[in-house]
Amino acid sequence: MPTTPATAAHSSSNGTADAIMLELVDENGTTIGTAEKLAAHQAPGQLHRAFSVFLFDEQGRLLLQRRALGKYHSPGVWSNTCCGHPYPGEAPFAAAARRTYEELGVSPSLLAAAGTVRYNHPDPMSGLVEQEFNHLFVGMVQERLRPDEEEVGETAFVTAGELAQRHADAPFSAWFMTVLDAARPAIRELTGTSAGW
Repeated sequence: MPTTPATAAHSSSNGTADAIMLELVDENGTTIGTAEKLAAHQAPGQLHRAFSVFLFDEQGRLLLQRRALGKYHSPGVWSNTCCGHPYPGEAPFAAAARRTYEELGVSPSLLAAAGTVRYNHPDPMSGLVEQEFNHLFVGMVQERLRPDEEEVGETAFVTAGELAQRHADAPFSAWFMTVLDAARPAIRELTGTSAGW
């Protein structure tokens, strides 16, 4: 994966992890500062920049991931293909492509912006709060997945009908339906109306 000025600033030459910093934003998405990742998610939460990716296969099925059990936030729940936070100064598109590769071992064959959505979702299990200005992306995946087991517990490609059943039967992230609904116009444009999204 290419190194950018933003990602280079967050890698350590001695193998130790630096504190992960996020961009704090105002209600218009304008950067107003930074905060450490965990601190930004502690109640009541600080509004920060995030991204959510929805990748589909050639049959119009959505790639879901079940978050690894070791994650500090929303472990073991199903969610969209990939989500995360740009580093301060990193473009949301670049962050989305970077994290998709880091978590799933694939580079999307197509990735397009699909708008933004602002939400405030407390996570009842952890007590953490998602106060996010979220940049949405939709695209296609054609490579074989190589998930990072520390990030991803399981993956599944689902149709719209299968998603509805899975969502009724299994726990999903608190933000999932909000980001999915906000991305639906771009998803329909990508997959066509016959896919049912």
